[in-house]
Amino acid sequence: MAMTETDHDRIAAAVAKAETKTAGEIYCVLAPAVSDYRETPLAWATAAALILPAGALLLGFEPQMLTRWFGGWTAAHTAATDATILSALTIYVALQAAVFIVAAVFVSIPPVRRALTPASLKAERVHRAAMEQFLGHGLHATRERTGVLLFASLAEHRAEVVADEGIYKVTDPAVWDEVVALMIDGLKRRKTADGFVAAIELSGRILAAHVPPTGDDNPNELPDRLVELPGPGKA
Repeated sequence: MAMTETDHDRIAAAVAKAETKTAGEIYCVLAPAVSDYRETPLAWATAAALILPAGALLLGFEPQMLTRWFGGWTAAHTAATDATILSALTIYVALQAAVFIVAAVFVSIPPVRRALTPASLKAERVHRAAMEQFLGHGLHATRERTGVLLFASLAEHRAEVVADEGIYKVTDPAVWDEVVALMIDGLKRRKTADGFVAAIELSGRILAAHVPPTGDDNPNELPDRLVELPGPGKA
């Protein structure tokens, strides 16, 4: 679901309001996807090429059957044993190659590739992308070390909260689980902006309770608007 200008305005307003009651800084980033998972088709195709033909042999399939099915000649005397073995091996290797190609093409279909990518790999890629955004946008360099990143990825239906050491010192990391849950709920319902706004409001309450404003001097160190990233491989 594409984010509208109204969605961006709602998120920016929610961040600005939340930050009036805390010395913390909230920064929001949305990615369409964090990786194209090019290794997934290769892994599945390799596994299929190794397992399926071998499984067929265990079930009684003989490579020479392909020759007979397609009208080939078969040897009828003992002297042709070596040729028969070579023919069987050649057919087996060709079968493996065919299985590899078919599986690779099928798993390369984006929805299939995402579905067959292990959840642990998706989690690792989302975490890596979140950390890159946290450091790349200088959330670790706020005056009181109180930057909080709310990061979500549409394709993976995953979200991360990355808080600087000034926040981790005074909050239980478990309090951010509900913030993550609110973002993920928004992604699943295709209400991304609603998820971010709810997560921002809860983050604001958490920050206000633990890192209230330090006085009249409470500068806004980071932009309030949501940052939308390009997809993998796009500038």
